[in-house]
Amino acid sequence: MLQTPKHDPLKLGTLEEAISQTMNEEEYNRVIEILGRVPNVTELAIFAVMWSEHCSYKNSILELKKLPRSGGLLMTEAGAENAGLVDIGDKLAIAFKIESHNHPSAVEPFQGAATGVGGILRDVFTMGARPIAALNSLRFASLTDPHNRFLLDGVVRGIAHYGNCFGVPTVAGEICFDDLYKGNPLVNAMAVGVVHHDKIATAKASGVGNPVFYVGSRTGRDGTHGATFASAELSEDNESKRSAVQVGDPFSEKLLLEATLELAGSEALVAIQDMGAAGLTCSSCEMAAAGGVGMDLNLDLVPLRQTDIEPWEIMLSESQERMLLIAKKGFEQEILRIFHKWDLEVSEIGKVTDDGMIRLHHQGRVITEVPAWDLVLGGGAPQYAPESKRPDELDEFAAFDPLSLPIPPDHNKTLLKLLGNPEIASKEWIYQQYDHSVRTNTAIEPGRGDASVVRVEGSKKGISVKTDGNARYTRLDPFIGGTRAVAEAALNVACTGAKPVAITNCLNFGNPYKPGVFYFFKNAVAGMGEACRILETPVTGGNVSFHNETDGLPVLPTVVIGMLGLLDDASVNMSSGFKSDGDAVYLLGGASSDGLGGSSYLNFLHNKISGKIDPVDFDQLQKLIDLLVELNTKKLINSAHDVSDGGLAICLAECCLMDRNEKIGVTVDIPNGKNIIAQLFGESPGRVVVSVDHQKATEFEKAVSGMGVLIEKIGETGGDKFIWKEVLDVSLNKLSATYFSAIPDLME
Repeated sequence: MLQTPKHDPLKLGTLEEAISQTMNEEEYNRVIEILGRVPNVTELAIFAVMWSEHCSYKNSILELKKLPRSGGLLMTEAGAENAGLVDIGDKLAIAFKIESHNHPSAVEPFQGAATGVGGILRDVFTMGARPIAALNSLRFASLTDPHNRFLLDGVVRGIAHYGNCFGVPTVAGEICFDDLYKGNPLVNAMAVGVVHHDKIATAKASGVGNPVFYVGSRTGRDGTHGATFASAELSEDNESKRSAVQVGDPFSEKLLLEATLELAGSEALVAIQDMGAAGLTCSSCEMAAAGGVGMDLNLDLVPLRQTDIEPWEIMLSESQERMLLIAKKGFEQEILRIFHKWDLEVSEIGKVTDDGMIRLHHQGRVITEVPAWDLVLGGGAPQYAPESKRPDELDEFAAFDPLSLPIPPDHNKTLLKLLGNPEIASKEWIYQQYDHSVRTNTAIEPGRGDASVVRVEGSKKGISVKTDGNARYTRLDPFIGGTRAVAEAALNVACTGAKPVAITNCLNFGNPYKPGVFYFFKNAVAGMGEACRILETPVTGGNVSFHNETDGLPVLPTVVIGMLGLLDDASVNMSSGFKSDGDAVYLLGGASSDGLGGSSYLNFLHNKISGKIDPVDFDQLQKLIDLLVELNTKKLINSAHDVSDGGLAICLAECCLMDRNEKIGVTVDIPNGKNIIAQLFGESPGRVVVSVDHQKATEFEKAVSGMGVLIEKIGETGGDKFIWKEVLDVSLNKLSATYFSAIPDLME
């Protein structure tokens, strides 16, 4: 039985209490204005969490509204449902989304990362979609620091544990390292699912008198104030924040998945939403506001792990593996039957009302009456336009000439040093911990392609998925950095033969009230939007994570794009590695400048994030993407790999090494340009290395010329070396030893 609370839930909430929960005086006074009275402590806690940065997007929503959020193949507008939804034909849709779990992972890396995976999976299957792929994007400080190794190890184990136990293949990801992530790693988790059109579920509550059900695990104190924790910067005193980190159970989530999918599309289900950030508070408020209704909820009926839990803790708990659903009146027994069948907690805790209020009952008293619409993002939650100021240092960065630096005398050593940097080296140590073949639909596995390809059951079609982002570019020019993140992700899926169709995004920045930080955010969003409009890849939704700072120092401005591409036939795809000796090697696309600004070469060889970065030529990029899709369909090329981190030399080395057990060498002969370092390691966007069977070379060249894409034949595959005539000559064994051992040597 629920005990009498230690603190009176009807006690009036003070300004001091509001400030302690990250509200300001203006927001506290606004709550009084909305209610027409001073809120009690329970109501104040609800307003504080719903108006937190994490839930309300109060400092980002005005910029996010400028993004292309509909059109194309989208079936829902961005943010309207738990995840984005893309029509892929055959009466099937793809649900996908990315979210951050940065702060929890900094404090408790295993559980922080694990519950990040669990939360994003629930966002997908509450749409009625069965998860078919998981991805991630990770950022850490240097692995030479034992604490950073501890964080990486915990995060990777957490991702692996949840995904492997749940039974979803983790198929792709990326990881970068920079000391500005010290104390504040970034852990962005993405999930992708497939749903039949007639099984799609909504989060919009409706039907006055319809019953409200709580389903899933019992409520405890874990994760309480998790949303407000994620809305403030980290400090050295992270140990005290462990109670704000949730604890996950992937086996319970698997049961919840099956019960939810059994219910989806049935007459019994009206609406359903995951209890994620802010728990029962957020799910009830958002569902009610979306449907223009209210809810009466009885907290005495919520299944609990302990009896001494306070009403506000029940509402704010972020205990995992829980859902709130609205059933059609008269189908109560069907709801009970399904969830009992899957051995899950289920309790009818309230009903839908017509007055737009969230009304909470506790031990015979009404302890809360608050209007749902005034609490939520897109409704009455605050919306701010923080001051934006361009940092003066950006002019200094742009004025720096990378070609003024001395050229290292030994290009072989330079190549090996870059190839052995953890950011460029093989990520096998990470992805070998993930089960990437469960469900047996992974057509291109991690480490084999620029993106991963997954077959869609019930169709010939396949999807290509990838996460991408380069924070160095955004640090030097946020607008161009935003465009390049989208362009790189689009080119990655195109290199598998897929047409890019839509994105999700995760925007990781520092304190938005610092004018320089908000300048980066505002312009990066503008660049991202520009690229999405040109490439016709609308934004399906995503996540903003502010306050990624440790002791006042922000992380690099990190834009992460989750790209979705479609293949008409999943069995016709391209991977990145060379396939056989004697193939012709071509470079598609052309460099617009030296491409050394913001490059891996500058960062890892000269310890500089500086220089002017190249903009994207979107006319050429779109032609290149269309060409790659056509070449794949006609089976005219054997491999495709885009030129990105480390430039052309690293791209070619990776093509040789992509299949660890069947390495294939290459000899290239490229006329020397003005600066050999720029040729080797420049990162101008919009270039791809492809290999072609000599018997198909004529047809291939004709197809390329017909599209107006720049083309240069640069060499031929074969042998056991990577030779760039008069420049490089390195054995594949030496390249392989460096490439595959870099991360294991640091971690073990």
